[in-house]
Amino acid sequence: MARISGVDIPNKKIAVVSLTYIYGIGIPTAQKICAAAGVPETKRIEECTEAELTKLRAEVSKYKTEGDLRRDVALNLKRLQDIGSYRGLRHRKGLPCRGQRTKTNARTCKGPKKTVANKKKATA
Repeated sequence: MARISGVDIPNKKIAVVSLTYIYGIGIPTAQKICAAAGVPETKRIEECTEAELTKLRAEVSKYKTEGDLRRDVALNLKRLQDIGSYRGLRHRKGLPCRGQRTKTNARTCKGPKKTVANKKKATA
């Protein structure tokens, strides 16, 4: 497996798809990286020469990826929570923070259902 930006990328996949295994690189960015490095997008990583892999590594290093990007995202969320903004509070509670409805749906944020038992009616 080739190692780029501290991540083992799959050899059997084409270059564009393999690059998306790096946090912070999606398909459009991977296409730009391949074009700048002069590597055909449809070429598999196992078929790439060491010189091409070096070019890919150099292009990927121009972008903020992996640890640096994860740290920035975490600091942004921490800043929102520290200042007590609405978005920060929603992140802290694990609820959607971009205006989605929460009566139904929102299961990705809220997690699996927690069934609440009904109260028994008092008999007089």
